[in-house]
Amino acid sequence: MAEKRFAGQVALVTGGASGIGAGIAQRLADEGASVAIADVNPPAPRDGESSILMDVSDEASVNGGLAAVVDRLGRLDILVNCAGIPGPTSVNVTDYSAAEFDRVLAVNLRGAFLTTRAAIGAMLPRKYGRILHLVSIAGKEGNPGMVGYSASKAGMTGLIKGVGKEFATSGITVNGLAPAVIQTPMVAEVTPEMLAYMESRIPMGRLGTIEEVASLACWIVSPEASFNTGCIFDLTGGRATW
Repeated sequence: MAEKRFAGQVALVTGGASGIGAGIAQRLADEGASVAIADVNPPAPRDGESSILMDVSDEASVNGGLAAVVDRLGRLDILVNCAGIPGPTSVNVTDYSAAEFDRVLAVNLRGAFLTTRAAIGAMLPRKYGRILHLVSIAGKEGNPGMVGYSASKAGMTGLIKGVGKEFATSGITVNGLAPAVIQTPMVAEVTPEMLAYMESRIPMGRLGTIEEVASLACWIVSPEASFNTGCIFDLTGGRATW
């Protein structure tokens, strides 16, 4: 039986319809949380879960969706923001369109800003909260041919570090989790050449698993992680060593 360390807590997982988000949502529910999954294509709820329609790039959608979660479930203890898109891959910056760049930043970086702001507003009255954003090793090292994705994830890292410091004495922590390539449906959107490049950078010689991400993510958003904020945790099979 799974440990019930999240019993009585309410978690919101954006981008929770599939992939990493779905894996984290399932583990949170298994460990006792009431979980709301937010997605542009919300799935049918599973045990311990509910679902809402949310476009993280849209301010009204984020604010309304988060208010609906609090209204329905009574509180918000945890936000895990997994919503994100890779954008074009294997595309040189000189051929990368401004429209695509704006689209990637709108979902990844603007979405992180909007969800963080709304979640903190809901958490402050209770002086407790855990916010976790899925960033990427690309935000630290840069992936060639993915300028929009790399820039958006670097921007998210700055947001996490800044806001984590702003609210360091509030009882609310803000952290990031930076994986290397994880075996998810999003991998299918990456060109074979780019995937081969990214996998070749991993000393363990394999992709990470959703279960490995969920394991670390759930510790970061647990009460146990009480002295970590503004931190980026690596999950890279040895690629990141600093």
